Amino acid sequence: MQVVWFKRDLRVQDHRALARAALQGHALPIYVVEPELWQQPDASARHWGFVSETLGELRADLAQLGQPLIVRIGPVVDVLDDLRQSGFLQALWSHEETGNDWTYQRDLQVAAWCREQGVPWTQVQNHGVLRRLGSRDGWAARWDSIMAEPISQAPVLQPINLEPRHIPTARDLELSHDPCPHRQPGGRRAGLERLSSFLNDRGERYQRAMSSPEEGAQACSRLSPYLAWGAVSMREVAQACDRRRRTLPRGAQNWQRSLSSFSGRLHWHCHFIQKLEDDPRIEFENLHRLYDGLRPKTPSAELLHAWSDGATGYPFVDACMRSLRATGWLNFRMRAMVMATASYHLWMDWRAPGLHLARMFTDYEPGIHWSQVQMQSGTTGINSVRIYNPVKQGYDQDPSGTFIRKWLPELASIPDQYIHEPWKAEAVSGVIDRHYPTRLFDHLAAAKAARESVWAVRRAPEFRAEALAIVAKHASRKTSRPKRVRRSIKTPSAQLSLPFGDAP
Repeated sequence: MQVVWFKRDLRVQDHRALARAALQGHALPIYVVEPELWQQPDASARHWGFVSETLGELRADLAQLGQPLIVRIGPVVDVLDDLRQSGFLQALWSHEETGNDWTYQRDLQVAAWCREQGVPWTQVQNHGVLRRLGSRDGWAARWDSIMAEPISQAPVLQPINLEPRHIPTARDLELSHDPCPHRQPGGRRAGLERLSSFLNDRGERYQRAMSSPEEGAQACSRLSPYLAWGAVSMREVAQACDRRRRTLPRGAQNWQRSLSSFSGRLHWHCHFIQKLEDDPRIEFENLHRLYDGLRPKTPSAELLHAWSDGATGYPFVDACMRSLRATGWLNFRMRAMVMATASYHLWMDWRAPGLHLARMFTDYEPGIHWSQVQMQSGTTGINSVRIYNPVKQGYDQDPSGTFIRKWLPELASIPDQYIHEPWKAEAVSGVIDRHYPTRLFDHLAAAKAARESVWAVRRAPEFRAEALAIVAKHASRKTSRPKRVRRSIKTPSAQLSLPFGDAP
Protein backbone atom coordinates (compact mmCIF):
# COMPACT_ATOMS: atom_id res chain seq x y z
CA MET A 1 0.00 0.00 0.00
CA GLN A 2 1.63 3.20 -1.25
CA VAL A 3 0.22 6.35 0.35
CA VAL A 4 0.57 9.44 -1.87
CA TRP A 5 0.47 12.58 0.27
CA PHE A 6 -0.77 15.58 -1.74
CA LYS A 7 0.46 19.00 -0.61
CA ARG A 8 0.88 21.94 -3.03
CA ASP A 9 0.61 19.61 -6.05
CA LEU A 10 -3.14 19.25 -6.49
CA ARG A 11 -3.32 17.53 -9.88
CA VAL A 12 -3.07 14.07 -11.44
CA GLN A 13 -1.19 15.01 -14.64
CA ASP A 14 2.58 15.41 -14.33
CA HIS A 15 2.39 14.16 -10.75
CA ARG A 16 5.50 12.02 -10.58
CA ALA A 17 5.01 10.92 -6.99
CA LEU A 18 1.59 9.47 -7.90
CA ALA A 19 2.85 7.87 -11.11
CA ARG A 20 5.85 6.25 -9.42
CA ALA A 21 3.86 5.06 -6.41
CA ALA A 22 1.31 3.36 -8.67
CA LEU A 23 4.13 1.33 -10.22
CA GLN A 24 5.03 -0.07 -6.79
CA GLY A 25 1.60 -1.23 -5.61
CA HIS A 26 -1.82 0.07 -4.63
CA ALA A 27 -1.61 3.89 -4.55
CA LEU A 28 -3.76 5.61 -1.94
CA PRO A 29 -4.08 9.38 -2.60
CA ILE A 30 -4.60 11.44 0.54
CA TYR A 31 -4.79 15.11 1.49
CA VAL A 32 -4.39 16.02 5.15
CA VAL A 33 -6.13 19.19 6.29
CA GLU A 34 -3.92 20.49 9.10
CA PRO A 35 -5.86 22.96 11.31
CA GLU A 36 -2.65 24.29 12.87
CA LEU A 37 -1.23 25.14 9.44
CA TRP A 38 -4.35 27.09 8.57
CA GLN A 39 -4.05 29.12 11.77
CA GLN A 40 -0.57 30.38 10.85
CA PRO A 41 -0.29 34.16 10.31
CA ASP A 42 0.34 33.78 6.56
CA ALA A 43 -2.81 31.69 5.93
CA SER A 44 -6.30 32.95 5.09
CA ALA A 45 -9.79 31.86 4.17
CA ARG A 46 -9.27 32.95 0.55
CA HIS A 47 -6.37 30.51 0.33
CA TRP A 48 -8.54 27.73 1.68
CA GLY A 49 -11.39 28.67 -0.65
CA PHE A 50 -9.10 28.21 -3.65
CA VAL A 51 -7.58 25.01 -2.24
CA SER A 52 -10.91 23.42 -1.33
CA GLU A 53 -12.29 24.03 -4.82
CA THR A 54 -9.14 22.50 -6.28
CA LEU A 55 -9.42 19.51 -3.94
CA GLY A 56 -12.99 18.88 -5.06
CA GLU A 57 -11.89 18.72 -8.66
CA LEU A 58 -8.85 16.60 -7.77
CA ARG A 59 -11.10 14.12 -5.97
CA ALA A 60 -13.24 13.76 -9.09
CA ASP A 61 -10.18 13.33 -11.33
CA LEU A 62 -8.76 10.64 -9.05
CA ALA A 63 -12.14 8.88 -8.93
CA GLN A 64 -12.06 8.63 -12.73
CA LEU A 65 -8.68 6.93 -12.40
CA GLY A 66 -10.18 4.41 -9.98
CA GLN A 67 -9.68 5.78 -6.46
CA PRO A 68 -11.06 9.10 -5.14
CA LEU A 69 -9.04 11.40 -2.91
CA ILE A 70 -9.04 10.53 0.79
CA VAL A 71 -9.32 13.57 3.07
CA ARG A 72 -8.39 13.54 6.73
CA ILE A 73 -8.23 16.34 9.30
CA GLY A 74 -5.55 16.59 11.97
CA PRO A 75 -1.78 16.43 12.47
CA VAL A 76 -0.14 14.52 9.62
CA VAL A 77 1.80 12.18 11.90
CA ASP A 78 -1.42 11.14 13.66
CA VAL A 79 -3.18 10.52 10.34
CA LEU A 80 -0.27 8.49 8.99
CA ASP A 81 -0.06 6.45 12.17
CA ASP A 82 -3.77 5.62 11.96
CA LEU A 83 -3.32 4.49 8.36
CA ARG A 84 -0.32 2.35 9.29
CA GLN A 85 -2.08 0.66 12.18
CA SER A 86 -5.08 -0.03 9.93
CA GLY A 87 -2.88 -1.69 7.31
CA PHE A 88 -3.21 1.09 4.71
CA LEU A 89 0.38 2.37 4.78
CA GLN A 90 3.56 0.54 3.90
CA ALA A 91 5.32 3.36 2.01
CA LEU A 92 4.86 7.13 1.80
CA TRP A 93 5.26 9.26 -1.32
CA SER A 94 5.07 13.01 -1.85
CA HIS A 95 6.55 15.82 -3.85
CA GLU A 96 9.27 17.95 -2.26
CA GLU A 97 7.82 21.10 -0.73
CA THR A 98 9.48 24.46 -0.13
CA GLY A 99 6.89 26.01 2.13
CA ASN A 100 6.97 28.20 5.20
CA ASP A 101 8.85 27.35 8.39
CA TRP A 102 5.80 25.58 9.83
CA THR A 103 5.66 23.06 6.96
CA TYR A 104 9.43 22.58 7.15
CA GLN A 105 9.24 21.70 10.85
CA ARG A 106 6.26 19.43 10.18
CA ASP A 107 8.20 17.58 7.48
CA LEU A 108 11.02 17.00 9.96
CA GLN A 109 8.48 15.41 12.30
CA VAL A 110 7.14 13.22 9.49
CA ALA A 111 10.67 12.15 8.57
CA ALA A 112 11.41 11.22 12.19
CA TRP A 113 8.15 9.23 12.43
CA CYS A 114 8.93 7.37 9.19
CA ARG A 115 12.37 6.39 10.52
CA GLU A 116 10.92 5.19 13.82
CA GLN A 117 8.21 3.12 12.12
CA GLY A 118 10.40 1.82 9.32
CA VAL A 119 8.21 3.46 6.66
CA PRO A 120 10.14 4.53 3.54
CA TRP A 121 9.30 8.09 2.46
CA THR A 122 10.16 9.02 -1.11
CA GLN A 123 10.07 12.74 -1.93
CA VAL A 124 10.05 13.51 -5.64
CA GLN A 125 11.18 16.81 -7.16
CA ASN A 126 8.15 18.95 -7.98
CA HIS A 127 9.52 21.62 -10.37
CA GLY A 128 12.84 23.38 -10.90
CA VAL A 129 13.89 23.76 -7.26
CA LEU A 130 16.77 21.52 -6.20
CA ARG A 131 17.27 20.07 -2.73
CA ARG A 132 20.68 20.25 -1.03
CA LEU A 133 22.06 22.43 -3.82
CA GLY A 134 25.79 22.89 -3.43
CA SER A 135 26.22 25.71 -5.94
CA ARG A 136 24.12 27.89 -8.23
CA ASP A 137 26.58 27.26 -11.08
CA GLY A 138 24.64 25.95 -14.07
CA TRP A 139 21.30 26.22 -12.27
CA ALA A 140 19.48 27.85 -15.23
CA ALA A 141 20.64 25.15 -17.64
CA ARG A 142 19.46 22.46 -15.23
CA TRP A 143 16.08 24.17 -15.02
CA ASP A 144 15.77 24.03 -18.82
CA SER A 145 16.65 20.34 -18.78
CA ILE A 146 14.12 19.54 -16.05
CA MET A 147 11.34 21.40 -17.84
CA ALA A 148 12.06 19.52 -21.08
CA GLU A 149 11.49 16.11 -19.46
CA PRO A 150 8.35 14.17 -20.49
CA ILE A 151 5.06 14.92 -18.76
CA SER A 152 4.08 12.11 -16.39
CA GLN A 153 0.72 10.64 -17.32
CA ALA A 154 -1.98 9.93 -14.74
CA PRO A 155 -1.92 6.24 -13.75
CA VAL A 156 -4.80 3.80 -13.40
CA LEU A 157 -5.57 3.27 -9.70
CA GLN A 158 -7.06 0.33 -7.86
CA PRO A 159 -10.08 1.11 -5.64
CA ILE A 160 -9.45 0.86 -1.90
CA ASN A 161 -12.18 0.40 0.70
CA LEU A 162 -11.64 3.55 2.73
CA GLU A 163 -14.14 6.33 3.47
CA PRO A 164 -13.16 9.50 1.52
CA ARG A 165 -14.84 11.91 4.01
CA HIS A 166 -15.80 15.51 3.38
CA ILE A 167 -13.67 18.50 2.48
CA PRO A 168 -14.07 21.02 5.35
CA THR A 169 -15.17 24.61 4.88
CA ALA A 170 -13.37 27.74 6.04
CA ARG A 171 -15.88 27.94 8.88
CA ASP A 172 -15.04 24.35 9.89
CA LEU A 173 -11.40 25.45 10.16
CA GLU A 174 -12.40 28.56 12.14
CA LEU A 175 -10.74 30.87 9.63
CA SER A 176 -11.37 34.60 9.93
CA HIS A 177 -13.99 36.12 7.66
CA ASP A 178 -12.21 37.05 4.44
CA PRO A 179 -14.53 38.26 1.67
CA CYS A 180 -12.85 38.15 -1.73
CA PRO A 181 -15.73 38.47 -4.22
CA HIS A 182 -13.56 38.47 -7.35
CA ARG A 183 -11.11 35.73 -6.38
CA GLN A 184 -10.02 33.41 -9.19
CA PRO A 185 -11.77 30.03 -9.01
CA GLY A 186 -9.76 27.03 -7.92
CA GLY A 187 -9.32 23.82 -9.88
CA ARG A 188 -7.24 22.44 -12.72
CA ARG A 189 -9.81 23.15 -15.41
CA ALA A 190 -9.81 26.86 -14.62
CA GLY A 191 -6.00 26.80 -14.71
CA LEU A 192 -5.91 25.08 -18.10
CA GLU A 193 -8.43 27.58 -19.45
CA ARG A 194 -6.22 30.45 -18.26
CA LEU A 195 -3.20 28.84 -19.91
CA SER A 196 -4.98 28.32 -23.21
CA SER A 197 -6.55 31.77 -23.35
CA PHE A 198 -3.24 33.40 -22.49
CA LEU A 199 -1.21 31.54 -25.10
CA ASN A 200 -3.79 31.93 -27.84
CA ASP A 201 -5.46 35.26 -27.16
CA ARG A 202 -4.76 37.37 -24.07
CA GLY A 203 -0.98 37.08 -24.09
CA GLU A 204 -0.23 39.10 -27.22
CA ARG A 205 -0.17 42.35 -25.21
CA TYR A 206 1.56 40.82 -22.19
CA GLN A 207 4.88 42.64 -22.47
CA ARG A 208 3.31 46.04 -23.06
CA ALA A 209 0.35 45.82 -20.70
CA MET A 210 1.59 43.75 -17.76
CA SER A 211 2.55 46.80 -15.67
CA SER A 212 -0.90 48.38 -15.91
CA PRO A 213 -3.16 47.37 -13.01
CA GLU A 214 -6.24 47.56 -15.24
CA GLU A 215 -4.96 46.09 -18.51
CA GLY A 216 -2.60 43.68 -16.76
CA ALA A 217 -5.54 41.89 -15.17
CA GLN A 218 -6.35 40.62 -18.67
CA ALA A 219 -2.97 40.62 -20.39
CA CYS A 220 -1.11 38.74 -17.64
CA SER A 221 -1.39 34.96 -17.64
CA ARG A 222 -3.20 34.82 -14.25
CA LEU A 223 -1.68 31.36 -13.81
CA SER A 224 0.08 32.18 -10.55
CA PRO A 225 -2.44 30.63 -8.10
CA TYR A 226 -2.68 27.46 -10.19
CA LEU A 227 1.11 27.15 -10.13
CA ALA A 228 1.33 28.04 -6.43
CA TRP A 229 -1.09 25.31 -5.37
CA GLY A 230 -0.08 22.85 -8.09
CA ALA A 231 -3.30 22.58 -10.10
CA VAL A 232 -1.02 22.77 -13.14
CA SER A 233 2.68 21.98 -13.16
CA MET A 234 5.50 24.32 -14.12
CA ARG A 235 6.64 21.75 -16.66
CA GLU A 236 3.23 21.76 -18.36
CA VAL A 237 3.22 25.55 -18.60
CA ALA A 238 6.83 25.78 -19.80
CA GLN A 239 6.29 23.19 -22.52
CA ALA A 240 3.00 24.73 -23.66
CA CYS A 241 4.70 28.12 -23.91
CA ASP A 242 7.59 26.61 -25.89
CA ARG A 243 5.20 24.87 -28.32
CA ARG A 244 3.32 28.10 -28.89
CA ARG A 245 6.53 30.05 -29.55
CA ARG A 246 7.68 27.49 -32.14
CA THR A 247 4.39 27.68 -34.05
CA LEU A 248 4.05 31.46 -34.17
CA PRO A 249 3.77 32.83 -37.71
CA ARG A 250 6.49 35.04 -39.11
CA GLY A 251 6.06 38.67 -38.22
CA ALA A 252 4.25 37.97 -34.94
CA GLN A 253 6.65 40.25 -33.11
CA ASN A 254 4.30 41.20 -30.29
CA TRP A 255 3.70 37.54 -29.54
CA GLN A 256 7.40 36.71 -29.73
CA ARG A 257 8.36 39.45 -27.32
CA SER A 258 5.53 38.66 -24.93
CA LEU A 259 6.15 34.92 -24.78
CA SER A 260 9.90 35.44 -24.46
CA SER A 261 9.24 37.73 -21.49
CA PHE A 262 6.78 35.27 -19.99
CA SER A 263 9.22 32.38 -20.37
CA GLY A 264 11.83 34.36 -18.48
CA ARG A 265 9.43 34.82 -15.59
CA LEU A 266 8.82 31.09 -15.43
CA HIS A 267 12.55 30.67 -14.80
CA TRP A 268 12.43 33.35 -12.11
CA HIS A 269 9.55 31.55 -10.37
CA CYS A 270 11.80 28.65 -9.37
CA HIS A 271 14.85 30.90 -8.99
CA PHE A 272 13.20 32.75 -6.11
CA ILE A 273 11.83 29.62 -4.45
CA GLN A 274 15.36 28.23 -4.59
CA LYS A 275 16.47 31.11 -2.36
CA LEU A 276 14.14 30.01 0.46
CA GLU A 277 15.09 26.37 -0.09
CA ASP A 278 18.78 27.27 0.34
CA ASP A 279 18.29 29.81 3.14
CA PRO A 280 15.04 29.31 5.12
CA ARG A 281 15.85 32.14 7.53
CA ILE A 282 14.82 34.75 4.94
CA GLU A 283 11.20 34.20 5.99
CA PHE A 284 12.09 35.93 9.27
CA GLU A 285 15.52 37.59 9.03
CA ASN A 286 17.17 40.15 6.78
CA LEU A 287 19.18 38.44 4.06
CA HIS A 288 21.99 40.96 4.62
CA ARG A 289 22.52 41.15 8.37
CA LEU A 290 23.80 44.74 8.40
CA TYR A 291 20.19 45.80 7.89
CA ASP A 292 19.21 44.34 11.26
CA GLY A 293 17.74 47.12 13.37
CA LEU A 294 17.33 49.47 10.42
CA ARG A 295 13.58 49.80 10.98
CA PRO A 296 11.48 49.41 14.15
CA LYS A 297 10.74 45.71 14.61
CA THR A 298 7.14 46.42 15.66
CA PRO A 299 5.38 48.76 13.23
CA SER A 300 2.82 51.36 14.22
CA ALA A 301 -0.54 49.60 14.37
CA GLU A 302 -2.20 52.74 13.02
CA LEU A 303 0.09 52.98 9.98
CA LEU A 304 -0.13 49.25 9.26
CA HIS A 305 -3.92 49.34 9.43
CA ALA A 306 -4.17 52.40 7.16
CA TRP A 307 -1.84 50.87 4.58
CA SER A 308 -3.63 47.48 4.71
CA ASP A 309 -7.06 49.10 4.35
CA GLY A 310 -6.13 51.37 1.45
CA ALA A 311 -6.31 54.54 3.51
CA THR A 312 -2.89 56.16 3.10
CA GLY A 313 -4.20 59.24 1.30
CA TYR A 314 -2.33 58.28 -1.87
CA PRO A 315 -5.02 57.24 -4.38
CA PHE A 316 -2.97 54.87 -6.52
CA VAL A 317 -1.59 52.96 -3.51
CA ASP A 318 -5.03 52.81 -1.89
CA ALA A 319 -6.71 51.62 -5.10
CA CYS A 320 -4.16 48.79 -5.38
CA MET A 321 -4.74 47.67 -1.80
CA ARG A 322 -8.51 47.72 -2.17
CA SER A 323 -8.30 45.88 -5.48
CA LEU A 324 -6.11 43.25 -3.84
CA ARG A 325 -8.61 42.77 -1.03
CA ALA A 326 -11.42 42.17 -3.51
CA THR A 327 -9.56 40.08 -6.12
CA GLY A 328 -6.63 38.36 -4.39
CA TRP A 329 -4.29 39.52 -7.15
CA LEU A 330 -2.07 42.41 -8.21
CA ASN A 331 0.34 42.63 -11.10
CA PHE A 332 4.03 42.48 -10.25
CA ARG A 333 4.78 46.21 -10.44
CA MET A 334 1.93 47.09 -8.12
CA ARG A 335 3.05 44.43 -5.63
CA ALA A 336 6.48 46.00 -5.64
CA MET A 337 5.06 49.50 -5.20
CA VAL A 338 2.76 48.74 -2.27
CA MET A 339 5.52 46.83 -0.48
CA ALA A 340 8.01 49.63 -1.14
CA THR A 341 5.50 52.16 0.22
CA ALA A 342 5.20 50.19 3.45
CA SER A 343 8.96 49.76 3.77
CA TYR A 344 10.30 53.12 2.67
CA HIS A 345 7.60 55.77 2.97
CA LEU A 346 6.01 54.33 6.12
CA TRP A 347 9.34 52.91 7.33
CA MET A 348 7.89 49.60 8.53
CA ASP A 349 9.89 46.42 8.99
CA TRP A 350 8.96 44.08 6.14
CA ARG A 351 7.64 41.18 8.19
CA ALA A 352 4.23 42.60 9.25
CA PRO A 353 3.20 44.08 5.86
CA GLY A 354 4.63 40.94 4.24
CA LEU A 355 2.28 38.80 6.30
CA HIS A 356 -0.71 40.93 5.30
CA LEU A 357 0.16 40.57 1.61
CA ALA A 358 0.71 36.83 2.07
CA ARG A 359 -2.84 36.48 3.37
CA MET A 360 -4.27 38.63 0.59
CA PHE A 361 -2.47 36.98 -2.38
CA THR A 362 -4.42 33.95 -3.54
CA ASP A 363 -1.19 32.89 -5.26
CA TYR A 364 0.91 33.09 -2.08
CA GLU A 365 4.07 31.07 -2.67
CA PRO A 366 6.37 31.38 0.39
CA GLY A 367 9.66 31.06 -1.50
CA ILE A 368 8.81 33.77 -3.98
CA HIS A 369 6.96 35.94 -1.51
CA TRP A 370 9.59 36.39 1.18
CA SER A 371 12.42 36.78 -1.31
CA GLN A 372 10.49 39.51 -3.06
CA VAL A 373 9.32 41.22 0.13
CA GLN A 374 12.95 41.60 1.15
CA MET A 375 13.96 42.72 -2.34
CA GLN A 376 11.36 45.48 -2.36
CA SER A 377 12.39 46.52 1.17
CA GLY A 378 16.06 46.88 0.23
CA THR A 379 17.38 44.31 2.75
CA THR A 380 18.91 41.74 0.39
CA GLY A 381 22.10 43.74 -0.06
CA ILE A 382 22.49 42.68 -3.68
CA ASN A 383 19.52 44.26 -5.45
CA SER A 384 18.95 47.81 -6.63
CA VAL A 385 17.24 50.03 -4.07
CA ARG A 386 13.92 50.84 -5.75
CA ILE A 387 11.80 53.41 -3.96
CA TYR A 388 8.70 53.66 -6.12
CA ASN A 389 7.16 57.13 -6.27
CA PRO A 390 3.45 56.38 -5.61
CA VAL A 391 2.30 59.52 -7.44
CA LYS A 392 4.48 58.99 -10.49
CA GLN A 393 3.44 55.34 -10.68
CA GLY A 394 -0.18 56.47 -10.81
CA TYR A 395 0.49 58.88 -13.66
CA ASP A 396 2.54 56.25 -15.52
CA GLN A 397 0.31 53.19 -15.08
CA ASP A 398 -3.17 54.72 -14.67
CA PRO A 399 -2.92 58.04 -16.56
CA SER A 400 -6.67 58.51 -16.95
CA GLY A 401 -7.40 57.51 -13.35
CA THR A 402 -9.76 54.74 -14.43
CA PHE A 403 -8.34 52.23 -11.98
CA ILE A 404 -8.40 54.72 -9.12
CA ARG A 405 -12.01 55.71 -9.75
CA LYS A 406 -13.03 52.05 -9.90
CA TRP A 407 -11.76 51.37 -6.38
CA LEU A 408 -12.08 54.80 -4.74
CA PRO A 409 -15.62 56.01 -5.48
CA GLU A 410 -15.30 58.62 -2.74
CA LEU A 411 -13.06 60.61 -5.12
CA ALA A 412 -15.80 60.92 -7.74
CA SER A 413 -15.97 64.70 -7.36
CA ILE A 414 -12.23 65.20 -7.82
CA PRO A 415 -11.41 66.48 -11.35
CA ASP A 416 -9.36 64.22 -13.58
CA GLN A 417 -6.28 66.46 -13.48
CA TYR A 418 -6.09 66.03 -9.69
CA ILE A 419 -7.10 62.40 -9.31
CA HIS A 420 -3.51 61.33 -8.53
CA GLU A 421 -2.92 64.26 -6.16
CA PRO A 422 -6.34 65.20 -4.75
CA TRP A 423 -4.79 67.41 -2.07
CA LYS A 424 -4.06 69.92 -4.85
CA ALA A 425 -7.67 70.24 -5.97
CA GLU A 426 -9.56 73.47 -5.18
CA ALA A 427 -12.73 71.78 -3.92
CA VAL A 428 -10.85 69.26 -1.81
CA SER A 429 -12.18 70.39 1.58
CA GLY A 430 -15.43 68.49 1.13
CA VAL A 431 -13.61 65.25 0.34
CA ILE A 432 -10.30 65.05 2.21
CA ASP A 433 -10.79 64.13 5.86
CA ARG A 434 -14.52 63.66 5.34
CA HIS A 435 -14.69 60.87 2.76
CA TYR A 436 -11.03 60.22 2.04
CA PRO A 437 -8.08 60.44 4.46
CA THR A 438 -5.36 63.05 4.53
CA ARG A 439 -2.13 61.59 3.19
CA LEU A 440 -0.04 59.96 5.90
CA PHE A 441 3.33 61.13 4.60
CA ASP A 442 5.04 63.43 2.15
CA HIS A 443 6.24 60.94 -0.44
CA LEU A 444 9.25 62.98 -1.56
CA ALA A 445 10.53 63.74 1.95
CA ALA A 446 9.89 60.17 3.14
CA ALA A 447 11.72 58.70 0.14
CA LYS A 448 14.70 60.99 0.70
CA ALA A 449 15.02 60.01 4.36
CA ALA A 450 14.65 56.31 3.55
CA ARG A 451 17.24 56.44 0.78
CA GLU A 452 19.76 58.11 3.06
CA SER A 453 19.24 55.47 5.78
CA VAL A 454 19.51 52.50 3.41
CA TRP A 455 22.58 53.82 1.64
CA ALA A 456 24.28 54.64 4.92
CA VAL A 457 24.28 50.89 5.58
CA ARG A 458 25.58 50.13 2.09
CA ARG A 459 28.50 52.48 2.54
CA ALA A 460 29.73 50.62 5.63
CA PRO A 461 33.17 49.05 4.98
CA GLU A 462 32.03 45.56 6.00
CA PHE A 463 28.96 45.62 3.73
CA ARG A 464 30.65 44.41 0.55
CA ALA A 465 32.09 41.16 1.91
CA GLU A 466 28.70 39.82 3.02
CA ALA A 467 27.07 41.01 -0.20
CA LEU A 468 29.62 39.02 -2.23
CA ALA A 469 28.81 35.92 -0.19
CA ILE A 470 25.09 36.41 -0.83
CA VAL A 471 25.71 36.71 -4.58
CA ALA A 472 27.81 33.55 -4.55
CA LYS A 473 24.99 31.65 -2.83
CA HIS A 474 21.86 33.07 -4.42
CA ALA A 475 22.59 34.76 -7.76
CA SER A 476 21.38 32.86 -10.82
CA ARG A 477 23.96 32.00 -13.48
CA LYS A 478 24.13 29.53 -16.35
CA THR A 479 27.63 28.19 -15.75
CA SER A 480 30.26 29.35 -13.27
CA ARG A 481 30.21 32.67 -11.52
CA PRO A 482 31.05 35.31 -14.14
CA LYS A 483 33.73 37.93 -13.62
CA ARG A 484 31.34 40.71 -14.51
CA VAL A 485 29.17 39.82 -11.50
CA ARG A 486 32.19 40.02 -9.20
CA ARG A 487 33.15 43.42 -10.60
CA SER A 488 29.63 44.78 -10.37
CA ILE A 489 29.55 44.83 -6.59
CA LYS A 490 30.88 48.27 -5.87
CA THR A 491 27.71 49.03 -4.02
CA PRO A 492 26.10 45.66 -4.71
CA SER A 493 23.29 45.22 -7.19
CA ALA A 494 24.46 42.11 -8.99
CA GLN A 495 21.09 40.48 -9.48
CA LEU A 496 18.39 41.59 -11.83
CA SER A 497 15.38 42.86 -9.95
CA LEU A 498 12.18 41.22 -11.08
CA PRO A 499 9.32 42.41 -8.86
CA PHE A 500 7.14 39.62 -7.52
CA GLY A 501 7.71 36.79 -9.95
CA ASP A 502 4.69 34.97 -8.48
CA ALA A 503 2.34 37.03 -10.64
CA PRO A 504 3.10 36.07 -14.25
